Amino acid sequence: MRILRSERLAAVLLLIAAVLGLVIANLPFGESVIGVKDAHLEIPWARVDLSAGHWITDGLLAIFFFIVAVELKRELVIGELNSLSKALLPAIAAVGGVVVPGAIYVAFTVGGDTVDGWPIPTATDIAFALGVLAVFGRWIPTRIRVFLLALAVLDDLIAILIIAFFFTDNAEPSYLGLAIVTIALFGAVSRIMRPRSAWILSRRAQWPIVLVLIVLAVLAWYFVYRSGVHATIAGVALGLAMSRRPAGRAAHALEPWSNGVILPLFAFSAAMVVVPQVSPAELNAAFWGILVGLPVGKLVGIVLAGLLGVFVTRRRAGTHLTFADLGVVGALGGIGFTVSLLMNELAFPADPGVRDEGTLAVLLGSAVAILLSAVVVTARSRHYRRLGEHAGQGGPFSH
Repeated sequence: MRILRSERLAAVLLLIAAVLGLVIANLPFGESVIGVKDAHLEIPWARVDLSAGHWITDGLLAIFFFIVAVELKRELVIGELNSLSKALLPAIAAVGGVVVPGAIYVAFTVGGDTVDGWPIPTATDIAFALGVLAVFGRWIPTRIRVFLLALAVLDDLIAILIIAFFFTDNAEPSYLGLAIVTIALFGAVSRIMRPRSAWILSRRAQWPIVLVLIVLAVLAWYFVYRSGVHATIAGVALGLAMSRRPAGRAAHALEPWSNGVILPLFAFSAAMVVVPQVSPAELNAAFWGILVGLPVGKLVGIVLAGLLGVFVTRRRAGTHLTFADLGVVGALGGIGFTVSLLMNELAFPADPGVRDEGTLAVLLGSAVAILLSAVVVTARSRHYRRLGEHAGQGGPFSH
């Protein structure tokens, strides 16, 4: 399981799964495989009726968002976002990386019926971005990786808020209330698992508490699902509510499953679309908004906002980031992938044609961003390697 914690391997598995899904969907038997994805798996007594694909996006992906939320909480409490001076620069850059791609998308789709898909090109895939950085950026200083991580975490927080507020219709207050109570109870019970709690110090068995937490987590997911809020938000809420150290251990245990099974399965399922047999002129404006918004919008938005952030925070944060460093982060930020694919599914639920074109645009836009990132990161890594050799360093910078 240790190998599945590798950022490089996680990125490779995601890419392979997406390519396989796209290829299989366009083979002669692809329609049958898509039929399996669309087949409904119902639990009548619980009034849960989801297709196999939605069990992945609404169910399994909640585990991925739980891990994201745990990382976010850690950064807010003890990490790179635990003070205003530390959080301000990545926050400004993250906002720029959301506003500019969204504006580009709106510019392509304004006046049309697909303009509501503006959140699609605003997301950054943490796993993929860090994986590409790990593959091509051996000599990149740690401070750039930390900045990328902080920006991507804030980017995901914005994405979570977008999902919660823009893709929620007809919320059921009663189920929402039950979800809040269950999540609060989950957080309270998780405190029993803290290292210095009376339960742990008395060396009692931990499995009963773990079992209770699992039951509460499933109930929270169910109540959020029935409330009308997208069910992945349950994973976010549970990750934020859980006591930090037990949450860290839980995320550590779940990470190999997320990297090795859940995310590749989601990428395979989401990429399973038939390539439309149309000319470029016949493609929906949403396709072009996403295709341009991801690699171009994220790069421009992050770099410009980052430069503004450096100017605003240069005396307060002491962060030494150059234009080229911001270019590295901006290029990597254009890899939308997982969260962009999810937003695409949520934005066009009633229009399969536009949804399929959106999926292709996310894949192509992310592919362009990956290629651009590979070039930019490699060039910048060589620059830092030359600086290291000139300074007599024997390995990658640690600052």
